[in-house]
Amino acid sequence: MNDLLAERIRRKLDTLTDEQVYQVLDYVEFLESKYAQRAAGAPAFQKVAETLEDTLRAGRVPLNIIRGTMDTVGKAGKFLEGLAAAGKAAVEDATRKQTDKVTDKATDKPVEESKPPA
Repeated sequence: MNDLLAERIRRKLDTLTDEQVYQVLDYVEFLESKYAQRAAGAPAFQKVAETLEDTLRAGRVPLNIIRGTMDTVGKAGKFLEGLAAAGKAAVEDATRKQTDKVTDKATDKPVEESKPPA
């Protein structure tokens, strides 16, 4: 999808109520199944959040409760992403330090002392 079309769709969605946006989502998912298109891949946490949202909708939970729940889940997801990024950075830093130590040991050769001529 080109950027102009995506922006046009976003503008249209912004004018709809939550209930109408869910109807649009239902229709998009119907089109995916009708044309056997593979759903866009999403990160694991995103898939869990979408499943939770679908379950709440299927249970006829009021939209304001769903919105609040999904806002909380979104904040938790951002926290977990930050935590994962920090963990990855720590591992990369430790790996780099370990690699630097191995490199230093490999290049350090004992220096022979020079003896003055006798």
